[in-house]
Amino acid sequence: MFVALAGGIGAARFLEGLVRTVPSNQVTVIGNVGDDIEIHGLHVSPDLDIVTYTLAGLVDSTKGWGFRRDTFHCQKQLGQYGSETWFNIGDRDLATHIYRTEQLHNGKPLSKVTQDLVQLFGLRIKLLPSTDDPFQTYVFTKKGRMHFEEYMIKRKTIPEVREVNFLGAKSPKPSRQAIESIVKAKGVIISPSNPIVSIGAILAVPGIRAALQTTKAKVVGISPIVGGKTVKGPADKLMRALGLEVSALGVAKFYSDFLDTLIIDRADKDLAKRIENLGIRAVVTNTIMKTMADKIRLAKTTVSELKR
Repeated sequence: MFVALAGGIGAARFLEGLVRTVPSNQVTVIGNVGDDIEIHGLHVSPDLDIVTYTLAGLVDSTKGWGFRRDTFHCQKQLGQYGSETWFNIGDRDLATHIYRTEQLHNGKPLSKVTQDLVQLFGLRIKLLPSTDDPFQTYVFTKKGRMHFEEYMIKRKTIPEVREVNFLGAKSPKPSRQAIESIVKAKGVIISPSNPIVSIGAILAVPGIRAALQTTKAKVVGISPIVGGKTVKGPADKLMRALGLEVSALGVAKFYSDFLDTLIIDRADKDLAKRIENLGIRAVVTNTIMKTMADKIRLAKTTVSELKR
């Protein structure tokens, strides 16, 4: 079994290659729930849904989220009623959130609801939320505290971030299956996701970082920072705000207590030696995923490192 820690779009694209490289029923994904938010009274799990829709071949590939060719009639009508509509939810996407919320209200844990959805979409992977307990990522800016989704979507990452907090990080229990999967894994992959609010939010759940430190499996990461910039999203802004070097080396340092290998882009080949001085093997390749062939090639490189 291969285990991947995953955030949103970047991770989902990598996973498209991974399930074409190894049997999908041998893949367990531990997903970020720090982005989870209540919208219009509904429980929305953005990163879990991006992974599900992408692997089901239904995602809007231009945006990287939501259903392809979805309509937004409900959203438009809510706007006419005066409701806030900064968080875009398509009509088909809305059905997912209604289903999830109903099931949670009926007493099912998020992990069970998530796996039910995965199966309803015809997928054979196992997708686990990092925790079934309430857990959300907040950023602190000059404009005050705000949920990460508000910072990302409504505020368009413009406010300067001073701090990132995971509310509930001291109390939530990690998913039992998540810990077991890391401990028993053939190999663990840290997907090319935001180190601070995607992978970082998973690591903030008590027990998960410790499991990565103690697992006998090799842990291989893929840097989401290429040439000192993020491929997509505000990872560079957040790393800079928290005093971390915005580079593949900065990513290596952030994961240095559990990482065996870091795959970096050719643009960062000059950093390979400095990464290896941390005791982490550096593998240089093309990490930009523009085509399915790119995704498969990167997945094959990653699996090869796990088996090395």
